[in-house]
Amino acid sequence: MEALEFERKKVLKIGIEDKVEPSKALVFGLQHVLAMFGATVTVPLVVGGAIGLSGDLVALMIQAVLLAMGIATLLQTTIGSRYPIVQGSSFAFIPGLIAIGSSIGMAAVQGALIVGGLIEAAIGWLGIIGKVRKLFTPLVTGVTIMLIGFSLADVAVKNFLNFYADPSGSTIVSSVIVAGVTFLTTVFVALKAKGSLKAMPVVIGALVGYLVSIPLGLANFDLVKNLPAFSLPKLLPWGEPIFDTTAIVILLFAFMVSIIESVGDYHAIATVTGSEITEKHIARGIGSEGLACSIAGLLGACGTTSYSENIGVVALTKVGSRHVVQVGAVILILLSLVPKFAGVLASMPAPVLGGLTLALYGMISVTGLRLITEKVELNDRNTLILAAALIAGLGAPQLPAEFLAHFPEIVSSILESGMAVGALTAIILDRLL
Repeated sequence: MEALEFERKKVLKIGIEDKVEPSKALVFGLQHVLAMFGATVTVPLVVGGAIGLSGDLVALMIQAVLLAMGIATLLQTTIGSRYPIVQGSSFAFIPGLIAIGSSIGMAAVQGALIVGGLIEAAIGWLGIIGKVRKLFTPLVTGVTIMLIGFSLADVAVKNFLNFYADPSGSTIVSSVIVAGVTFLTTVFVALKAKGSLKAMPVVIGALVGYLVSIPLGLANFDLVKNLPAFSLPKLLPWGEPIFDTTAIVILLFAFMVSIIESVGDYHAIATVTGSEITEKHIARGIGSEGLACSIAGLLGACGTTSYSENIGVVALTKVGSRHVVQVGAVILILLSLVPKFAGVLASMPAPVLGGLTLALYGMISVTGLRLITEKVELNDRNTLILAAALIAGLGAPQLPAEFLAHFPEIVSSILESGMAVGALTAIILDRLL
């Protein structure tokens, strides 16, 4: 225990159980919200747009997502793993949500999330996931953590260049200016700032980048105009849930991918914070995520998962207090009550997010690399496993959608997640060789 405590102090400036004065906790918590906000709001925006929901219904989904993710984060940091992990909307659910919402309706999405969440909770709390923890050796875990960061690389670069909002490239000059200023500000604060400012690179970088983006015409406040000033979320906003077997099975594939990713995230945050990780941590973490997904279904939101982006925040700032993350969760809940304010954050230009995440996502991969170099002997066997898992994990997501359509849903869902493919490849080879 003494050795463990020493390692924690060496790795973090503020430990997992350390309390932070309210003013700093508010800023640190907001930093976590900023790091995950763009991604977590993107999911309802993408799903709502693909299904053809009107603007006010998309706003309703955003409101539900903010509330659900705040509740999920509180669950994760209290009855869950108790790591400083932020929960957000999972991209793994997007294909299934669109397929179900388009064909059966959002009521079926609610039903599938409720049932699937209960199944995931059972997998966690019954200890099933903990029983297979031995499969996640340092080699497997290191590869998995590396691929978490790598899988986010194209998102960071596309946001940096404003590809999603402007694929024609007409705003590329102004986008690069905004993203570059954001990135340099974030890095400068992280490396050169003194005192409490050093722990706020994301907040300061986002603020500076946002301000620069306004005169360059990249900030769009249309979403803010369409959102009400205040409203209370409602239970079952899409009506009485429909428990359709096909819909439930489709989302179970997404739950499988989410579980694999979350186990990798638990190992990543344990490594970043210098903490131990046990079967109990994993079981409670997955159990709380399942419960949170069921709650998300009741609120009309999307599936929840642990957020790799915020592990990067912990790695960069060395602030690992779960109490800070809980403050971020409360901020999310409050934002769900004030949609107009949430719209201001949601309207943050993509280049600002790109500038912020260019370093954050890389920090995750570097954490996995460090774990391998410190814990794994790079002999011929381990090197081959590492090489195969990395190539498989990087290559599988490049497969075109029309090709993936030939596979069963469970196979195509896994192939779309490079982290899942890499993890499974490493696990199988580690058992066989």
